[in-house]
Amino acid sequence: MKKALTIAGSDSGGGAGIQADIKSFSANGVFGMSVITAITAQNTLGVTDVFDLPLSIINSQIDAIFADMGADAVKTGMLSSPEIVVTVADAMKKYGVRKLVVDPVMVAKGGSPLLRAEAVDTVKKHLIPLALVITPNIPEAEVLLGRSIDDFEEAAKELRALGCANVILKGGHGTGEQSRDLLYDGNEFIWLDAPRVVTRNTHGTGCTFASAVAAWLAKDYDITEAAFEAKRYITEAIRHADSMNIGRGHGPVNHFY
Repeated sequence: MKKALTIAGSDSGGGAGIQADIKSFSANGVFGMSVITAITAQNTLGVTDVFDLPLSIINSQIDAIFADMGADAVKTGMLSSPEIVVTVADAMKKYGVRKLVVDPVMVAKGGSPLLRAEAVDTVKKHLIPLALVITPNIPEAEVLLGRSIDDFEEAAKELRALGCANVILKGGHGTGEQSRDLLYDGNEFIWLDAPRVVTRNTHGTGCTFASAVAAWLAKDYDITEAAFEAKRYITEAIRHADSMNIGRGHGPVNHFY
């Protein structure tokens, strides 16, 4: 069985972070493993506390995975400090990870910051150049580029110029009847379209999508195939979210619809 590793923060509410990643891995047919970088006290209403794990235990978790099981793909999520970013980037180089999906998590659904401002440049310098694909949403892309985004294709070009092989610029924060994501591989622009689902239950969509991409990459699908499969999956997970209706805020998507 193919294996995928998530390196991210824990969400006590189970809707995002490590918990969403593991569910997404399972739903997309791979064995999920985890390296926890931070513990958050979190529910559908927001984040109330964050504790970053020591660098030594983050390193030890990564070493434990690669000393035994290995990983066919790796996905990163919440890496809140410059030191954690460098630690993870160094480990990816140490173990020669090629199928790396970087989800540049910056803000929780409720608005709480999950990436310190001083860590943004570190992500751009040390982590993004190692990525097979990055999966920013519009607000994250604007932070990475230092400007607002009007033209998706131009923004995708600039994001790829940061050093990654591919970009999936997500359009979930946009408007219109279609939720449009853009995959750019340096040569071709490929639009991933799906009907926009109107619901408040969208907690963990970014984590879930990026993990689905990693799962399909782990199963040796190419980046275009993986992107389309992940788009199909997240669209249905959102469409079925209201059937669970968990919590009083932004509820989670339905990973096992």
